[in-house]
Amino acid sequence: MNSYDAIVIGSGFGGSMAAKQLVDAGMKVLMLERGDWVKRSVEENWGPKGSIDLSPFYDKSSLLYVPVGGNKPTMGLYSCVGGPSVFYGGVSFRFREADFEKNEQIEGKDAQGWPIKYNDLESYYTQAEGILSISGETGIDPTEPRRSAPLPQHAPALANISQKVKSSAQKLGLHPFQLPLAINYEDTSRQTCLNCKTCDTFACAVSAKNDLATTVIPQLMAKGMGLQHNMVVTKLNVQNGRIVSVDCVSKTTKQQHTFTADKFILAAGSLGTPHILLSSGLPQYNPGGDVVGRYLMRHLNSIIFGIFPGVADKEGRFHKQLAILDYYFGHPKAPEFNKLGSLQQMPTPPGSVVENELKGVLGKMLSPAVKLLSGLLAIVEDQPQYNNALTIDASNPDEFGLPRPIINHNYSDRDNAAMKILTDEGKKIMKGAGALTHYVHEIRTFSHAVGTVRMGANEKTSALDENCRFRGIENLYVTDGSVMPTSAALNPSLTIAANALRVGEIITKSN
Repeated sequence: MNSYDAIVIGSGFGGSMAAKQLVDAGMKVLMLERGDWVKRSVEENWGPKGSIDLSPFYDKSSLLYVPVGGNKPTMGLYSCVGGPSVFYGGVSFRFREADFEKNEQIEGKDAQGWPIKYNDLESYYTQAEGILSISGETGIDPTEPRRSAPLPQHAPALANISQKVKSSAQKLGLHPFQLPLAINYEDTSRQTCLNCKTCDTFACAVSAKNDLATTVIPQLMAKGMGLQHNMVVTKLNVQNGRIVSVDCVSKTTKQQHTFTADKFILAAGSLGTPHILLSSGLPQYNPGGDVVGRYLMRHLNSIIFGIFPGVADKEGRFHKQLAILDYYFGHPKAPEFNKLGSLQQMPTPPGSVVENELKGVLGKMLSPAVKLLSGLLAIVEDQPQYNNALTIDASNPDEFGLPRPIINHNYSDRDNAAMKILTDEGKKIMKGAGALTHYVHEIRTFSHAVGTVRMGANEKTSALDENCRFRGIENLYVTDGSVMPTSAALNPSLTIAANALRVGEIITKSN
């Protein structure tokens, strides 16, 4: 049996950033990751099977059963070393100051907000931006929060289609600005971005994306961190109010393993983390254990695709570049909403992705037409609802002995009403950019899932305290997106990273 100062379960933003603090403090750390390393090559990463849902890293070995709310009745998990960072589009936003405050419109009459505030995370946001070398521009967005340091990289030049979208938005009196992106544009000691079209949902074949498997995990391993990949965690074992060991099964050899440690950090994602907690029977030790798996949020996401009279992106380049947050805190014509959401530019999708979404003849017919498309992603902050949940069915275990995870999710009337306002504004912007008409595509994945093991001051309604320690278990912390009490209306990755750095530092000081 191998023993460590700390075991980190999951290698995404929550796991890697917490591990960084521990490793840098000299602790002996083991990271357990369910997935494999993503090999980098043009053929594997940028080919027709390179998009995450078409790749081997869309893991179906522990299927999610989704009776309500999914894009399919059964769905896979995203599993690889580096987690979703390997396949994401690099968007790395800070939440706004007001996102941390209580808001009855979002949370209901018992609103509590976050147990920490923006100022508690600001320095960690700065650290995370430095680690990920974020590019972008500041001083334009009216909702931009206070920052103590500039972004590490300047924003790259805009694509022609992005210029058209920017001009259209400005004519409407809006303030478009360039997205903060974790992509290497300036460090010539390694490969810089080629502006290819296969970025969002694709691994970078030339490692120009500043994902965790490229920029963080190899450095941690060089400093002594152990990594066991293709390792499925099946149970956390508790004794006298502490986790004493973790049981695992190797996906490749099917052998069982047990590892011990003084401290445990659970960062298996907002679906994987509650699955492990519920499977291990840990909610029984927690005064707020009833909420484990509950209050699942994932944003209400829709793409407003403008359909152009000819090729929308004549340069054939990556153009997920702009954001428009003028309606983040409401709309002049809808005073009943004090928060709406964000608009972010979306590039033309590859034909292979369309064929996967639209099966059969229809997909093959329409995939060549994607060159006429460019769009805006509308992200609405969805309300945390108790009945939106991941639960388990122990009577149907998978090949590793884990009980079946069941997800039910419905959006609220408020979520849908907010989306209607935001998509209407997106259509105006795309029309001004030259689109003849539009098509709105609703996204029903769980790529922005947060909130299933939330932190809070009230121990009856939140499983974690303000330091993200699991109540009732002395040495168990959670550092992924599941800790979030609300989802804001921005990509959660940088906030997960910043909070994990915060919690990792707390753990090192208590060691």
